[in-house]
Parts: sequence; structure tokens; C-alpha cells
Amino acid sequence: MQNAWHEVRGVTGEDLKKAQEEVREKYGDILHESRPVSVKHRPMSSENRAAQFAPFAALTGYDSAIEETARYTEDSVELDENRKAEIDQILQWVGESIGEHPEVTVTWFVPDTRKEGGEFRTERNRVRKLDPVKRTVGMVDGTEIPIDAITNMML
Repeated sequence: MQNAWHEVRGVTGEDLKKAQEEVREKYGDILHESRPVSVKHRPMSSENRAAQFAPFAALTGYDSAIEETARYTEDSVELDENRKAEIDQILQWVGESIGEHPEVTVTWFVPDTRKEGGEFRTERNRVRKLDPVKRTVGMVDGTEIPIDAITNMML
């Protein structure tokens, strides 16, 4: 059966016998010997032996560091006085009509927690509350937006 399988793959039974004879000629004297055992050293444990063949990982974390470096972040912008005044006017109007939960579109800067910069988020939502102590705008969906981070606000 084994010879038939090899013959399908292009290796004849004759080729197999010839290869076996060559192995016996070269290694016949040690082919059936037992593995040498040291008198001075204890055999290595399976765990330690496996550790020798574990993949070398000197650059562990290299790929994630490259991805993090390549990840794009934006710089925050400094608003001019006119833009700040416009946002303040809208916030005053929102504060006066807070009971109606006015709908606004807000763009604000969210700093990145892992590297310099961040991202701008824009959301259209209804305002639930204005907190002058924490200086935040609370939205109906639970989002809390720092007033100082707002870069644009439209009704």
C-alpha cells in the first residue's frame, strides 16, 4: 500500500528501497543506538527544552508602536475673539431656552489619551443642561462637552 501511494507521486517502490539502503549504509552503526545520557548533568525539563525553540521576540510590540506612530491626530485650534463671542451668544440663548431642550450642532476638540493632538467631533443633539461650575454642556444622550473645547456651535 505504501509503495502504491509513493508511485502515484512519482516515487517507485524501487526508489524507496534504494533510499532505505543508503540510509542503512550511512547510519547503520548508530541507527538503533539509544540517546546518550550525561552522567554529570540532569536531563533538561520539557518546559526548558521547549523554551529553547520558542520564537525570538526581541521586537515584541514593534508593530503596535508603528501603528500608534502612524495614527493621525489633529492639533487643537485657538479661536479668535469673534468666534468665542459667537459661541457665547449661542450658549446664552441655549441657557435661556434650556427647558425646551434646544437642538444644536456642536464641534469640539477631544484630546488623545495616548499621544499629542486629538480629534474634532461634531454632533447634532439636544441640550439637556448647561453646568457653569464644571463648564460643560450636557446633551440628552449623556454626552458631556467641555465648553472650553467647543470650536463651533450652530442652532
